[in-house]
Formats: sequence, structure tokens, C-alpha cells
Amino acid sequence: MKNSAIHCLAPTNGDITVIKLGGSLAHSDNLRYCLDSIEQRYQGRAVVIVPGGGAFADQVRLAQQRWQFDDGTAHAMALLAMQQMALLFNGLKPHFVMAGSVAQIRQQLLLKKIVIWSPDVAELEQAGIQASWDVTSDSLAVWLADSLSASELLLIKSADIDANLSLVELAERDIIDKAFCDSVAHVTFPITLINALHFNG
Repeated sequence: MKNSAIHCLAPTNGDITVIKLGGSLAHSDNLRYCLDSIEQRYQGRAVVIVPGGGAFADQVRLAQQRWQFDDGTAHAMALLAMQQMALLFNGLKPHFVMAGSVAQIRQQLLLKKIVIWSPDVAELEQAGIQASWDVTSDSLAVWLADSLSASELLLIKSADIDANLSLVELAERDIIDKAFCDSVAHVTFPITLINALHFNG
């Protein structure tokens, strides 16, 4: 079984790395392992961590099924789930810093801080991000990397990743979200998907 897949696009000359950590990593010690790896490898470098919503987002899904509220409301609540996960990450790594907007992230990167993204809901609304379960933290990580002119995007997953699968096939298997393929259609940075157990920063 293959555990990593790399889908490279033309690289840019930037030096910002965006790393999306899947929310399901919080179900095991893999989350701490990944955060430790980032700390060891990227200290003093420009790196932004994007949190998945994890169990917090799962609760939003359950609430929507129970109460049948609209996807716009669910999307806003799912962003709050990412913010909760960002707080969890920061609780584990207090010397990392949280930032909400792209401008705030850039400011912290200038200070050589490892940044945890706590999404600014208003900024994403202004950017026209689709309010749908097809758009999760995967596609939001693409949007952030593009907005920052990042040099690369890493998606760290708890699932095994078959390198022979296309992005479409990965989306069909719910390893990435359904909007991901459209999200990456025009980006110019390389994208790597990897299983957490094979991530060493």
C-alpha cells in the first residue's frame, strides 16, 4: 500500500510553506508528532499551519442533520470549528502564533514566527468562498496558499494515500474535498499529499 502522493505543478519563487493538518489527526498522537516535526524543521522559516475542523466540524454536520439549517450557517460554524482546532494547536505549541487574516499572517511571518491560521470569517466571505460542504479546510488551504503566494502546499492526512490515484479519485474517496480539483486548477505552487506517519517535516 502506498502512503504518499505528490501532485506537482510549476513551482514559484516564493518561500512560504503552507501545511494543512487534517482534523482527524487529533484522534491520535499523530497530531503532536506532526506539530513537533514542523517545529523542528521549520523554526525560523516562513510556515503557516492550516487546521482541519476535526471532531468540531463533525458536530456541525450532526447539528445540521438534526436541525436542517442552511449550508451558509453550517459553513460559518465549520469555520469556527477550524478556529477551535487552531486554539488546540496553539495550546500544544504556545510559542506558535495564531493569525486570522492574510495581512496578519504576513506580519507574523516577517517576525519569523510559525503561524497557525484561525480563519477570518469576514475575509473569506469577502473573497467569495462557496458556503458548501464541498469546500472544507483542504480547499481553504489552497485559497490561503494562493493568497500568500506560497512556494508549496502540504496536506497531511491520517488516511493512506495511493500515489497512483488522481486528485479526482482522491476526492471521490473523500480523502480531499470535492471542490479541491477546481480550487487547484489555476495555482502555480506544488502540492503534496502525505500520510502523517510518513511526514517528517
